Amino acid sequence: MIGNIEVHKFGGASVKDAAGITTVSNIIAELPVSSLIVVSATGKTTNALEQVVHHYMNQTGEANTLLSEIKKAHVTILHELGLASEEVLADVMDTFVEIDWILEDEVQDDYDYVYDQIVSVGELISSKMLAYQCQKAGLPVVWVDARGLIITDNTYREAKVDWQLTQGNVQREVAVAAGQQQTLITQGFIGSSTENFTTTLGREGSDYSAGILAYCMDAASLTIWKDVPGVLTADPRLFDNVTKLDRLDYREAIEMTYYGAKVIHPKTIKPLQNKNIPLYVKPFGEPQASGTIITSGVVAQYPPVVVIEQNQLLVHIATRDFSFVAEQHLSEIFATMTELNIKVNMMRNTAISFTACIQDYGDKAEQLAQQLAAKYVVHMDRDLELVTIRHFDGNTKRRLSEGKVILFEETIATTIRMAMQDIPTVVRKA
Repeated sequence: MIGNIEVHKFGGASVKDAAGITTVSNIIAELPVSSLIVVSATGKTTNALEQVVHHYMNQTGEANTLLSEIKKAHVTILHELGLASEEVLADVMDTFVEIDWILEDEVQDDYDYVYDQIVSVGELISSKMLAYQCQKAGLPVVWVDARGLIITDNTYREAKVDWQLTQGNVQREVAVAAGQQQTLITQGFIGSSTENFTTTLGREGSDYSAGILAYCMDAASLTIWKDVPGVLTADPRLFDNVTKLDRLDYREAIEMTYYGAKVIHPKTIKPLQNKNIPLYVKPFGEPQASGTIITSGVVAQYPPVVVIEQNQLLVHIATRDFSFVAEQHLSEIFATMTELNIKVNMMRNTAISFTACIQDYGDKAEQLAQQLAAKYVVHMDRDLELVTIRHFDGNTKRRLSEGKVILFEETIATTIRMAMQDIPTVVRKA
């Protein structure tokens, strides 16, 4: 037990520009000294770095041009913050050298390894800029490389945490900072293998990083600062009349994030539940607002909560020899999905087929079909959306399925999930 230290995580939207970084610095100024701050990459930097990876791996010749644009965007922010001294610019630009070295060579390593080495730089840069801004404001902050804290295996892009090594690292580093009355600023999303190769914890994994660190240091609380008022009953970009949930228990929050609610990374909550660490979700634009608290205890009743995941596909798999889809077949199918890092959102097994709803990203589905082609017939339905309604009622289901055809439906207790697409509309010719 280190002490009553708080963990605060700021997402990419909160540090997307100079104004955002200044706001975050002001929030940190009001926090207890010796807090631990976890930062995501600025704005859409992760997306931009993913494009660098794509063009490098495909040798299109565009990777260096895209990287130059990312560098310029960060230099612009430093100028706007008044931090563009020779020392600061050199430090920030030196961080990009890790990518420069990779782009100088021909492609030698596999995609996932290269992805982690390049995309991780976004968090390193944003956290450095925030640390410099805090130091400019006279705050006692120290920048710490998360790769020296969170130790993982070498499953690139979905690394698994070595909890024992990580806990030892975190407790040593935080104990020193607490003794010196310093606030630590580190990165979300990234870690390091025992061989000292950079790893990442999965897309949008900065929340999970904060949960890991909170667990390892027995934190008093974790606060995730977002660009929304708290946990809402639906995505306000897609729905009107959404409401904020003032309180959630751990189990409900885990279920919501598992089903695709984007406000918190799905892996974040379980480590907190294990040590009963309260999680607050608050708006960085209104620091005094109450937000949502997630903790132990039971909330008597929840309103319907809607989660929509776009870009889904149904993959239908049947044996070529007309045999039943039995345990050995399921084992082969799941082994292939695991190898390809495919997450199954919903599935059903019948005597002669297996159907799964998965995220349609990259060429994973095509790779799955190719690897199963020798023994299985594989068919896919694309361009679907997966709608999940927690605590559903008939009216909510009816409204959300109007004008849609439901291709796959599953009901478990108070949750209904529907993979569906628009009904093609026949228009009479003039």
